[in-house]
Amino acid sequence: MRVLFVTTEMDDFVRVGGLAAVSAALPRALRRWTDVRVLLPGYSEVVEQFTHIDIVGRSPPLAEMPACSLGLGATKDGLPVYVALCPELYDRPGNPYADESGRDWPDNDIRFARLASVAAELAAGKLDENWAAELVHANDWQAALLPAYLAWNGSKIPSILTIHNLAYQGLFAKDSLRRIGAPADSFHIDGLEFYDKLSFLKGGLNYASHLTTVSETYAREITTPELGCGLEGLLRRRSDAAQLTGILNGIDESWDPSACTQLAQPFGAGDWEGKQANADYIRQQFGLALSRGPLFGLVARLVHQKGIDLVLSATDEIINGGGQIVVTGRGEPEIEQALVAAHRRRPDAIGVAIGFNDAQARRIFAGSDFTLMPSRFEPCGLSQMYAQRFGSLPIGHQTGGLAETITDGETGFLFSQPSTESFVGGLRRAFSAFFAKDRLDAMRRSAMARSFSWSVSAACYGALYRKTVALR
Repeated sequence: MRVLFVTTEMDDFVRVGGLAAVSAALPRALRRWTDVRVLLPGYSEVVEQFTHIDIVGRSPPLAEMPACSLGLGATKDGLPVYVALCPELYDRPGNPYADESGRDWPDNDIRFARLASVAAELAAGKLDENWAAELVHANDWQAALLPAYLAWNGSKIPSILTIHNLAYQGLFAKDSLRRIGAPADSFHIDGLEFYDKLSFLKGGLNYASHLTTVSETYAREITTPELGCGLEGLLRRRSDAAQLTGILNGIDESWDPSACTQLAQPFGAGDWEGKQANADYIRQQFGLALSRGPLFGLVARLVHQKGIDLVLSATDEIINGGGQIVVTGRGEPEIEQALVAAHRRRPDAIGVAIGFNDAQARRIFAGSDFTLMPSRFEPCGLSQMYAQRFGSLPIGHQTGGLAETITDGETGFLFSQPSTESFVGGLRRAFSAFFAKDRLDAMRRSAMARSFSWSVSAACYGALYRKTVALR
C-alpha cells in the first residue's frame, strides 16, 4: 500500500516535541508492509541534511499561497522523504512554528495550508509522475487540512488524521479562508468554523476518513468536556461511529541502557553501580552536591500542560527529604525563568539546563532514580517509557498514556489529581520505595523489563490503513 505520511517534525532533521520521535519511528516500522513516504516542510534544518534532493514537481500558487517545488530525498537508511521547498515560508530562524523569541509566525496559516495543499496534490499523483498515494496520514493541526484539500479537489483518497495533542488547534481569523484558497461554504459548523474562527484541526476532524489519537485513554478523554477543548461533541460523534481509535505510541530500540553509547557508563538491570556512575556524572555536570538521596529527573517541554508549576511547588518537599532535581527542556519563557530562579536559590540541589539535547536527556534518565511527569493531561507521553527502560521510575498523573504505561507501585507511581497535594503523595511513596532497597531493586527490574516496541503500534496502524481503504 502506498501511504503518504505528512508531518512538520522528524527526529532525523528537526524536533520540537514528541511528534518528531513518532514521525521518525512509525514510518520506519510501517515499511515492512507499506510503501510509506514522509512529507516535510523545507526548513533549512531539513534541506541542509540531505546530500541530494531531486526536484520532482512544482505546485502553482493558490490564493495567497506562493508556488512551491517538491523535492525527493531519502534518509541514510533509505526512507523516502519529500520536501516542500518554499524558502519564503520555511527557511527562517527559530523553530518550525515560532520565531527566535517564541512568537508564532503571523503567516502560519499560509505556511501549513501550503503544506497540506501540496500533500493533496502529491497524493493525487499531480506532482511526482512516478508516485501517488492510496492513503494519506496527516499529523496534528499543521497537516490537518490535507483531508479537506482532498475533498475540495474532488479526490476520493482516504485519510487518517492523528491527534497528538488536541489543545493545539491552529486557530486563525476568518479571513484566512480567502488566504488559503478554501471554499467559502466550508466555513460552517460541520466544516472549518469554530466560534467564528477558522480551525485547521476541526477541518481535519470533519473531513478525515478516520481519526486516531495516541492512547486509548486519551481517545476517551477527548470526548468529555474536561479535555475535549470545545470539540468533544464532534469527537463523540466520530467515536460513536467507530471512527476514532486510540493507538499507543512506542519508542525505538535505541532506548537500551546496556547498549547506549551516549551514557557515562552503559548498564543493565541489576548493575546498580553502573546506574550510580550515571547519577554521579549528572550531579557533576549540573553542579549538584554529593548526595546519597534520590535524584529526580524532569525532561519535558516546559509548558503549563506538563505541570511544571507542581514541580516548583514541591521542591521544598523533595529537597527536605534529601532529594535533588535535574531539569532539561525548553518552552514558555515564564516557566523557564521560574526554573532558573529555583536553581539560583538552591544550586546545590536543583540543576537546570534550558534547551534540549538528546544525549543529555538520555543521561538524565540513566542517572535519575525517578522521573517527574505531573502533566495535567498527557495524550501519550514518551518520557515515562524512556525512563522505565533506563531504570528511572516515573511519578505521573493518572491520565492519558501515563495511565496505560505506568503500572502503579510496580514500574512507577500514579497519583489521581493534577494538584500539589496529590503530587506530593506520589513523591512520598517514591521516597518510601527509595529507602527500601529490595523494593527499589524489584521496581527497577520490572520497569526495565517493559517493552514499548513500535511493532505492536505499527501493526495496529497497518490494520487500520487496510480497513480504511477497504471502506472507501
